[in-house]
Amino acid sequence: MSQSQYNSTHYLTSDLALVTTLSLKFPIEDIDRSNPRKAVFVFRRCPELEDLADQFFSNQLQISPQVFFNQLRDVKNRLYAEKRPW
Repeated sequence: MSQSQYNSTHYLTSDLALVTTLSLKFPIEDIDRSNPRKAVFVFRRCPELEDLADQFFSNQLQISPQVFFNQLRDVKNRLYAEKRPW
C-alpha cells in the first residue's frame, strides 16, 4: 500500500527511533515499502499516540536503554523479515 492510500486515521513515520518508541505501546499496522530507499511505518492514529510522539520530539521521555534496544531489534527484524518473498 502506498502512502497516498493512507488517510488521517493513520500516523506515518520513517524515523526508526520514533517507530521504536511508539511500538512499545502501539502496534505497527503496516510497513510501506513503495519507496525502495525508505520504509514508512504506519500506526493507527489516536490522541495517545500523538501525545507520545510529541513527548518523544520534546525530549520528555525516559526509556530504559535495554528496553529500547530490544524493541529496536524487534522492529528491525520485522522490517527485514517482511522483505523476503516467502
